[in-house]
Amino acid sequence: MVINQTSVIGKRLVPSADSLLALGLPIKKIFGPEHGFRGDASNGASINDAIDVKTGLPVISLYGNKHYKPTANDLKGINLVVFDIQDVGARFYTYISTLHYVMEACAENNIELLVLDRPNPNGAIIDGPILDSTFKSFVGMHPIPIAHGMTIGEYAQMINGEGWLNNKLKCKLKIIKVANYKRSDAYVLPVNPSPNLNTNQSIVLYPSVCLFEGTTLSLGRGTMLPFVQVGHPLLKGKYNYSFTPVSIPGMSEKPPQKDQVCFGIDLRDYNISSIKSKGQINLAWVLALYKAFPDKPHFFNAYFTKLAGTETLRKQIEAGKTEAQIRQTWAAGLAKFKAMRSKYLLY
Repeated sequence: MVINQTSVIGKRLVPSADSLLALGLPIKKIFGPEHGFRGDASNGASINDAIDVKTGLPVISLYGNKHYKPTANDLKGINLVVFDIQDVGARFYTYISTLHYVMEACAENNIELLVLDRPNPNGAIIDGPILDSTFKSFVGMHPIPIAHGMTIGEYAQMINGEGWLNNKLKCKLKIIKVANYKRSDAYVLPVNPSPNLNTNQSIVLYPSVCLFEGTTLSLGRGTMLPFVQVGHPLLKGKYNYSFTPVSIPGMSEKPPQKDQVCFGIDLRDYNISSIKSKGQINLAWVLALYKAFPDKPHFFNAYFTKLAGTETLRKQIEAGKTEAQIRQTWAAGLAKFKAMRSKYLLY
C-alpha cells in the first residue's frame, strides 16, 4: 500500500491499512511519500525506512535518500499495489510525482496498481503555465499547468495514456471511483494532507501562493498559519500586517526568515470561493509583492523556475508585465491541456 495519514475510511476516519488488516487481507509492505507514512515530517525532510509500531509492517520511504521509485526488490512477492493518498490538485504537490514512480515500478515488474480515488479540493481550477520539460523535477514532472483539475485516478490515466512512463510503458491500472462526486462540489479534507496545509483556507490558496516558496519571502512556515500569510522583514513600512516565523518541529524546523519579523499580507479572511468561481490561481499577490520589494535582484531564487515549470514567468514579472498580459501567454497551452485532459476524466 502507498498510503499516508490521509488514507482513511468513513466518518470514524479508520486508516485503510487497519481496515484491510481487520478483514484479514495480507498487507506485505507500506510505502510512504513525502512527509512520511504518518504525515508528520516537514517539507523536504529525509525520511528513512522503518517498521510501523502499530502494525509491525515494514515502511519503505519513497522520499528519503532520493529513493523515489520502488525497486524490483521492494516489490518482490507483491501481486497488487494499492495507492490511496489525498492530493490537492497542484503540479508541485509531490504525491502525483510519487504516483508516477509507483506506476512505473508496477509496469516494469508486471504488478497491477489499484487506485482508490479521492476528490480534488481544487478540482474546479485549471490554470497556470504548462511545464517546460527542460525544467522537469520532482516538483514538476509532466507538461501540465500549475492547477490541473483532476483526481488522482484521472491523473493516473493521463500518465498511462500520454506515454509518460519510462520507455512509454503502460501500468496495469484499476481505479475505484468516488461515488456521487461532482468536480464543482465543495470538499473539505477530513485530514491535513501535509503538516503545513493545516486549514481548508491554506489548501485552496496553495496553488496560488506556493510560488512564493521560490522567493526570499516567508509563506508563514514556522507559524501555525502557513500558506495564509506572506511577508518579509524588508517590507516593513509598506505593509502593516506582521508575523514572526520560528522553528516548529515536525512542521518547519528551519523556516525562511526564521526569528525575523515579517511584514506583508494576511489571507486568513480572503474569500477563497472567488478562486473556485473564477477557476484561476491568483497571480496578483506575487506581482504586488515583487513590485513592493525593495531588493528586487534578491526576490527570486532558483527554485522559482522549478515551481513555475518555466523561466518565462519570472522574466515576465521582472519585466513588469500585467496579469492580463501574462495570462495571454498561457492561453494556447491551457486550451491544448484541457483537450488532452478531457480524454481521461471520470466524473
